[in-house]
Amino acid sequence: MPYIEQRKRDRYETAIRMLIDELLMFPDGLDGNLNYIISTLLYRIWLDNQSYEKGNKLIGVLECAKLEFYRRVIANYEDEKNRINGDVFVSSKKEN
Repeated sequence: MPYIEQRKRDRYETAIRMLIDELLMFPDGLDGNLNYIISTLLYRIWLDNQSYEKGNKLIGVLECAKLEFYRRVIANYEDEKNRINGDVFVSSKKEN
């Protein structure tokens, strides 16, 4: 759940802003650089306490972050493009 208390968010904001600024300096390598940061964070947390439970939790965090990003950000973008450009799943011809 990414909806942590504001006081906790505030603790991370400076570091997050610095990471974003660095990432945006290399837009051609954004995918690889962002993947590196995420992978490194996960790996270093994993090294602190290696267990199936820890690995399972880290994978769960990734999956939930992915799903929430899709649900809140990407789905809204796709809905807007659907409104602008038309629904891809509705044919102009009736199917038999």
